[in-house]
Amino acid sequence: MDSVIDIKDLTDSRDAVNKWMERYGVRFGVYKHGVFNEQLFPFDSVPRVISKTDWDYLEAGLRQRVTALNKFLWDVYHDKRIIRDGVVPEEFVLSSKGYLPECEGINPTGGIYAHIAGIDLVEGKDGHWYVLEDNLRIPSGASYPMIARTVSRKVSPSTFALNAVAENRDYADLLRQMMDDMNANRGISVILTPGRYNSAFFEHSYLAEQTGATLAFPGDMFVADGKVYYAGMYKEKKRVGCIYRRISDDYVDPLMFESTSLLGVPNVMEAYRAGNVALINAIGNGAADDKGIYYFVPKMIDYYLSEKPILQNAPTYLPYFKQDYDYVLSHLDSLVIKEVSEAGGYGVVFGRDLSPEKLDEMRRLIVDNPRRWIAQEVIDFKDLDILENGKLVARKADLRAFVVSGHDTKVWKSGLTRFSRNPDSFVVNSSQGGGFKDTWVMTE
Repeated sequence: MDSVIDIKDLTDSRDAVNKWMERYGVRFGVYKHGVFNEQLFPFDSVPRVISKTDWDYLEAGLRQRVTALNKFLWDVYHDKRIIRDGVVPEEFVLSSKGYLPECEGINPTGGIYAHIAGIDLVEGKDGHWYVLEDNLRIPSGASYPMIARTVSRKVSPSTFALNAVAENRDYADLLRQMMDDMNANRGISVILTPGRYNSAFFEHSYLAEQTGATLAFPGDMFVADGKVYYAGMYKEKKRVGCIYRRISDDYVDPLMFESTSLLGVPNVMEAYRAGNVALINAIGNGAADDKGIYYFVPKMIDYYLSEKPILQNAPTYLPYFKQDYDYVLSHLDSLVIKEVSEAGGYGVVFGRDLSPEKLDEMRRLIVDNPRRWIAQEVIDFKDLDILENGKLVARKADLRAFVVSGHDTKVWKSGLTRFSRNPDSFVVNSSQGGGFKDTWVMTE
């Protein structure tokens, strides 16, 4: 990207890629005020470039972090050593909405809970990378950079011939290999989707096509004699060995969790507990990606791995603790406040944007339920150039890195770079109107 940037070429490339993606139906859906709206996820043609040196550092830090999180999940559903040793308060873990006592004692294949982790990072203007969130339940978004790269190669093949950019079309291979690793009984692998009106349905169908897995809809699977079978449209009966489920924990098994669910598979938890099927990601992972638990990840790395964290958390305060509680209440107007159980950019409040009345209201909410909130210093993270109205303008952007854990833990040499289209906003989520761009990991 050292050469002179041709705005017309960038504009032509962006428009061509977006037209191709519209033809392919690359969309995401958003429920707002009870209404489902489907829209394009706008692509920007100016790539994010990550040097080989920076990527080597990120890769090591991501592998370390996800390894520790997997050990934590095994521990809290088994021996609870980290609680007994006073590293993480028992009340804090057990009161998390993501902690599911029904998962106590279940032994996932290989001890892996977070088979697919989506770790959200930002690069600060100080040159350091900071982890903002760990997404260990149903992290989405990998399909967008996959298909954008594929289309970009069609639109401008010379671009990738002239630049030493790591291949990113191997994500499907990483997924397929991981599912094979977890598939102890050698049944078929399926991707379980809630259906057409899910916000990430495009991704479900695309990943099924790319990995060779069967796309399964509600009602396509059943449990008999503690084993899971796929019937599908033609009512054939095939043993299922691995379910990459794209539905929330609460809806996976109506006989164990939400009884009104029409999305899951009755008795699938029985088969899972017996070791007759792998669930990807594991049920109960919310115990580790609760935004409050995020506070303890650096301590987990030290506790389980006896290592210093490579990647830093954003400076974070937990009102659950008295010292942090006092600090948060006295600095509320300069902090970012997050609800621990929210996702997708929801439940994020910048104190500086609140009126005195709203600040008082937020203060009361924190006083009433400190466990519900975390607070973070505002990270002044780097802007990236995007193309807007024929000009390059700077906008805030993050990076969702994807870490795939089977027999080995591997970091995909790509990621989802999301940016805000609002010049005054730090929130980049697609559900909040953001766009995305390709992530170039350089190989030399």
